[in-house]
Order: sequence, then structure tokens, then C-alpha cells
Amino acid sequence: MSGRFQSTMSYTLSPSPEDDRAIRATLDDYGVMMGLLDEIGRERGASSNLVALHEQAYAPIREKTRLPARLVTLGLRDHANRQGSGAAIDDLPLDGRLYAIKSPTHLSLSTVEGRRLIPYAVAGYEPGWFDHAEARLVLKDGKTLILVGIATATRPKETNMATEGILSRIGRVIAGLAHGAADTLEGANATATVEQSIREIDAVAEEARVSAGKARAEEHRIKAKIAEINDEIDDLAGKIETGLASGREDLVKPVVGLQIDLEAQRSALETALAEVSDRIEEAGKALQAVASARQDAVARLSALKKSKGAASALEGESASVRNEHRLARSLDAISRVTGVPGRPATGASEVEELARLQREKAIQDRLDSYKGSRG
Repeated sequence: MSGRFQSTMSYTLSPSPEDDRAIRATLDDYGVMMGLLDEIGRERGASSNLVALHEQAYAPIREKTRLPARLVTLGLRDHANRQGSGAAIDDLPLDGRLYAIKSPTHLSLSTVEGRRLIPYAVAGYEPGWFDHAEARLVLKDGKTLILVGIATATRPKETNMATEGILSRIGRVIAGLAHGAADTLEGANATATVEQSIREIDAVAEEARVSAGKARAEEHRIKAKIAEINDEIDDLAGKIETGLASGREDLVKPVVGLQIDLEAQRSALETALAEVSDRIEEAGKALQAVASARQDAVARLSALKKSKGAASALEGESASVRNEHRLARSLDAISRVTGVPGRPATGASEVEELARLQREKAIQDRLDSYKGSRG
């Protein structure tokens, strides 16, 4: 994997005490995982065979640690590079599902205590990347770092955009609309900027719908296959009981072997199901971001239209309505495929009033929390 990358980018994290505890707890559990893999390797000699190692180790690791499923999968390969080192665990592998850049100042990191949003600063670039993983969390010289492999060569455009790409694009649109940046533009430029943002949101909504739909379809297929294997395992158990009762151990032994093979398949499918669940969760975040960005963009466009002359406002009204209807249809499609409810077409004024009350309550709660912490 390291061949895809030509340089390393370093992010220096600034975790809170709670975040730091979660990171260290994750490293502790990762150390437990490495110990289990060492033990299995010594007892069964499967340490160099990733398929056999997965079959033997995945269930015990999930039982004895709180590690995310994706980290367990990455750790199986990582273990092969640690064998015999005996060093303390102060790093672990990551990929795009375990960490994500959320803004210019914060990233999210999956830990044994849940997903954490942590401030970071870009420490810089270095030539070369010598790791098999695409990224790595490292504790070094009292600092918490995330090192990421960077590809400097041009890579082919992927057919399907990943969820994190969708979130990044929505973040760029929101950033473009934030802090009144669009309002400071003059004349048609401001309107054109927001209208372009709405068009981008509409395109991202379709991508989010497709991504979420594919993830849910895959989830249904995996669950159906697991159910099918469970039924077959139960059926074989009945046949084994009958064979033993009839004294036909010669027939029973191959059936027991088949049952073990099916259980291994089920374990692999459960791993895949956990990964799909993570993708569905990320898709849900993308859909929420789409709805929020759309609401903000349409509100800003309406305000800009009203601030212009009556004739200009009238001229732009039909385009605004068309954009809003087009976005509504796209969000309705998202709702149908994913089960995430769209924005209702009625009761808009009531919703806005409740949103205002909700925001005021959130502000008061936050204020009370600050007061309490100072007292």
C-alpha cells in the first residue's frame, strides 16, 4: 500500500483530557489485541496466514476489547510487522473510516470511547512513506500525531465518491457561506455565489443518496447471507445429532467440518457488516449536512433577493422557486431510499419558531454549563 504514497503529512493533535484518555484507552486495547495475536501465533502457528488468523482471532478480540471492527481488521496485518519486536504499543494504523478531516481546525477520530472531535495543526510534510497503512496514530515525545501518506502523482478519478468526499464538499460550501462572506459581495456576484452553492448542494444530495442507497443494499445482502448461513448451521446441527444417535460417526465428521467452515464464513461476513454499518453512519452525517447546508443557502438567497429592487426580486423569484423545488425533490428521494426524513412541505413558520426556541434553549444551556464549571 505504501507504494501509492510519495510523502508524509503530519497532523499534531491537541486533545482535551477526556480525548487523551480515550486515545490512550484505545492504544491499551490495541496492545491487548497484539498480545492475543502473539498467543494465537504461538499456540496455533497461524500468525503468517491472515485468513486463518482472522478466523481464529477476530471473535476473541472483539470479546476482550472495545476496538472498532475496522481497527481490528487493520491490526491483523499490522501484527505481522510487529512480531518479535516486544516494544510497547504507542501507535496504531488508521484509514479514512477511522479518522476524517472535518474542518481546517478539527478532525474526528474513532476510539474505544466513541468518535472524538479533536483540534489539530498541520505540522508539515516529509518525503517518503514507509508504512503499509495509509495513516497512523502515533504518541511521540509527548505529542499525539497522525501521520498520513500523501500521493503526489495524479491518480485516476474514482467513479463513486466516498462519503468523506461528500462531507468535505459540503464543508467547503458551508465555509463559503459562513460569517457573512457571501453578503459582502456586491450585486449579482452575491446572488450568483449562493445560487452556485445551491447547485453544488443539489449535486451532492444526489451523490449522498446513491452512496447511502448502495450501503443499505449491501447491508441487506450481507444480513440475508448471514441468516442463510445460520439456518444451514442449525440444520447441520440437527443432522449431527441424528448421526451420533445412529452411531454413524463416519458420516458426522465431514458434516462437523462443513459446519466449522460455515462459521468461519459467518465471522467474515459479520466483519463486513460492521464496516458497512460504519459507512451507513457516515452517510447519515452527509445527509444531515446536505439538509442543513441547503436550508442555510436557500435562506441566504431569499434574503439577497429581497435586498435588491422590486423588479430584480421579481425577476429572480421563479429561479429561486425552481431551485428550491428541485432540491426538495432530491431530498425526498434521499428520504425514500435511506429512511432519513426530509424537510416537511407544511408548517414552515411553526418549524422556524420552534427552531428559534430550540436555539435559545441551547444557548442558555451552554451558558449555564459555563457558569457551573466556573463555580
